Amino acid sequence: MKRFLLACLLSNAITLPAAAALKEGDTAPDFEAQASLAGKPFAFSLKESRKKGPVVVYFYPSAYTGGCNLQAHTFAVNHDKFTAAGATVIGVSLDSIERLNVFSADPEYCAGKVAVASDADGKISKAFDLAVREAAPGKKDTRGEEINHGFAERTTFIVTPDGRIAATLDGLKPVQNVEKALAVVQQLAASQAAK
Repeated sequence: MKRFLLACLLSNAITLPAAAALKEGDTAPDFEAQASLAGKPFAFSLKESRKKGPVVVYFYPSAYTGGCNLQAHTFAVNHDKFTAAGATVIGVSLDSIERLNVFSADPEYCAGKVAVASDADGKISKAFDLAVREAAPGKKDTRGEEINHGFAERTTFIVTPDGRIAATLDGLKPVQNVEKALAVVQQLAASQAAK
């Protein structure tokens, strides 16, 4: 029984978000990265995207894993609502651009609607003060393929056009994460419209 409780506690300690992530009001680090949308690679720039409105930068552990698949799918289903609120959505993981080209076009997940960026060396994740874990040997994705990259913790940042973080969303389940991100960008849009 003690071993079981210890295993549960360790499991929770591994999955809990780190308290170090950048917080509301902090300046978001601008970054550029190789990204993919609908299977087509492109150069993503946070600085350029902010010129169009708020940017939802969502970090996730890996393409083709349970929670990440659900989160990407939920962002894709709500794509038009984010667009209506003037927001751009970009997912960031330590996946290679080759994996992301497939994931971004997959009709079950990103569905050609959600752009995803490669942070293969983890520098972008670390710039946002996120924990990055090393690759776990033998870990496979939902397609049965080996995952040979590290993992950033699941955390979403809403970045305003002036480069500030309007909200940091961590410790939420994938669907709740997307719903909360949508609520924040809709609130930002309403505040902007009231001015």
